Amino acid sequence: MSTVPKLRIIHFVAKSLATNLGHKNTSTFFTFNSHLLISNNTSSIKHLRFSSHSPAPNSERHAEYGRLLPCPSQNNLARNIEHLVVREEGPIHAFIAKALDLPPLYVEDLIHFGAVHYALVCPKPPSTATQEEIKLYKEFTRPSVLRKRSSIKGKTVREAQNTSRITHVDQLVEAGTYVRVHVRPKRFPRCYEVDWRSRIIAVTESYVILDKPAGTSVGGTTDNIEETCANFATRALGLTTPLFTTHQIDNCTEGCVVLARTKAYCSVFHRKIREKQVKKLYLALAAAYVPIGVMTHYMRPNRKAPTIVSEGKCTIQFISIYF
Repeated sequence: MSTVPKLRIIHFVAKSLATNLGHKNTSTFFTFNSHLLISNNTSSIKHLRFSSHSPAPNSERHAEYGRLLPCPSQNNLARNIEHLVVREEGPIHAFIAKALDLPPLYVEDLIHFGAVHYALVCPKPPSTATQEEIKLYKEFTRPSVLRKRSSIKGKTVREAQNTSRITHVDQLVEAGTYVRVHVRPKRFPRCYEVDWRSRIIAVTESYVILDKPAGTSVGGTTDNIEETCANFATRALGLTTPLFTTHQIDNCTEGCVVLARTKAYCSVFHRKIREKQVKKLYLALAAAYVPIGVMTHYMRPNRKAPTIVSEGKCTIQFISIYF
């Protein structure tokens, strides 16, 4: 199996020309040896619903539905999340369509996009939950109720509250299952404007190097695993097996990413990262003068936003300034 030499990754940040993206453009370079490749869960519950309390579907509105694709040119719709609890066992797509009064085809697309998640047991409501929501939570998580569910035998309640993605439209869900639906997933219209074949920099038996366009996601988001660089690069190359992500750069970043052709190479690349054989350098376009040197600031050592001041140290080094 071939391996990647030691990598140097340089990310370039520039003001976006695509006003509808509302992001910064970022470019990335890889250097292999001396050759420069220029390229440019939520666990909180807002509310709970039951399919038996849902309004009748609006057949007229459903008939007008045009599906999630093609993607809208702008992503202006507010994203919202619906939290549901299943009362009667049945196929997931039918339950969601009835509970939220959504077109069945739309629900199927949401599942295909990876925008529907579930947990065997409903997570604990947040402190802001209403008395009705707390009552519903207690109804479906009583020990006497949970003991009757064979699907959670051998699991702790906390383990049963872990969410997973629904992968099949006909997947059966049993009574008491918690379902989270990202009704309006984050979209990436830039994916449909790119000549993906021209963005392929290198192809080997183990990996592919892609010049990632700005305004796209490398491996997807919580609510969208369809409009990704990995998927579009796979199709552009006509591969029969999907490419795997080995690392991430921000959606607003443009530049090189390494996509693995096998899961085995994912492990190889991850080991290179752990052994610090992969180095990332960023070149940013600043609105004002930035002094050369190390800038240090402190943020809470937590992946979740918002970041706040704490003892966790974060540093960035400015190597050179260009005028």
